[in-house]
Amino acid sequence: MTPRQTSLWLPALAVLGSVTSLCIGTSFAKRLFPLIGAEGTSALRVGFSAIVLVLFWRPWRWPLSRRDAGFVIRYGLTLGVMNLLFYLALRTIPFGIAVAIEFSGPLAVAMLASRRAIDFVWLAFAVIGLGMLLPLAGQHTVDPTGVVLALGAAVCWALYIVFGKQAGHLHAGHSVSLGLVAASLVVVPYGIAHAGSTLLHPAILLAGLGVAIVSSAIPMSLEMMALKRLPSETFGIMVSLEPAVASLWAMLLLGELLTVSQWSAIGFIVVASIGSTVTAKRGVASSPEIVG
Repeated sequence: MTPRQTSLWLPALAVLGSVTSLCIGTSFAKRLFPLIGAEGTSALRVGFSAIVLVLFWRPWRWPLSRRDAGFVIRYGLTLGVMNLLFYLALRTIPFGIAVAIEFSGPLAVAMLASRRAIDFVWLAFAVIGLGMLLPLAGQHTVDPTGVVLALGAAVCWALYIVFGKQAGHLHAGHSVSLGLVAASLVVVPYGIAHAGSTLLHPAILLAGLGVAIVSSAIPMSLEMMALKRLPSETFGIMVSLEPAVASLWAMLLLGELLTVSQWSAIGFIVVASIGSTVTAKRGVASSPEIVG
C-alpha cells in the first residue's frame, strides 16, 4: 500500500470508528433509560462530554468576541435540544429508525442549498424512505410520539448545521467544547429535574461518563482528525452509513429487530444521503458532523 493510499485509508477508518463508537455508546445509553430515564441519560452524556472536551481543548486559550459567543450559544443550545429530543425518541422507537428519521434534517439543508435536477432524485429517495417509516395512513408500526420527537431532532440537526457554519471560522475544539457547555445548560437541569439524586449514584455516574466518552468524546475526536485528511465527499459518504450501522449495532446490543420494510426504508434514506453527497458541488458545505 502506497503512502498516499495509507493517508486515505487511515482517516476513512477513523470515520468508521467514529460512527461505530457513537452507535455503541448510544446503544449502551439506552440501557440506562429504565434507571434514570432518557432525560437523565441525556444529561449525563452532554454534561460529561462538556467536561471532558473543555479539559481536553481548554477553550479559554482562544479569544472569543461577543458576536462569536452568540454564534456558539445558538449552536450549543440547538445541539442540546437535539440530543434531548433524540434520546426521548429512543424510548419508543428503534435506534436505527430514529437515526434514519433524524437524517432528514441535514438532507433538507443539502436539498435547499441546491437547485439541480439530480437532487430531486435524492429527494424522492428520502421521501420514499420517510414515507415507509412514518405512521401514515393508519399504519402504526412505529410509535407516532417517538417519530415526532425524532423529527424534532431532525429540525434541530438542520439548525445545528446552519448555526455551526456561522461559527465555522473558530477552531473546531473551541466551538465544540464551548457549544457543549451551552448544550449542558439546557439538558443537565432538565435531566436533574427528572432523575433527581439517582444521577449521583457512583455506578450511574461511571456509566454516564463511559457513555459520554464513547458516544461523544471519541467520535468527535476521530471525526475532526478525519475531516482534515479526507475529501468532504468521501467523509459525507461514510457518515451517510450511520443509519444502517446504528440498526446493526442496535440489533446486536439491544435486540431491536427491524422488518424488511423498515430496512428498505433505511436503505432509501442512506442512498439519498450518499447521492446528495456525491453530486454536491465540490468545495461547498462539508458534510454534517456526527452528533446523533
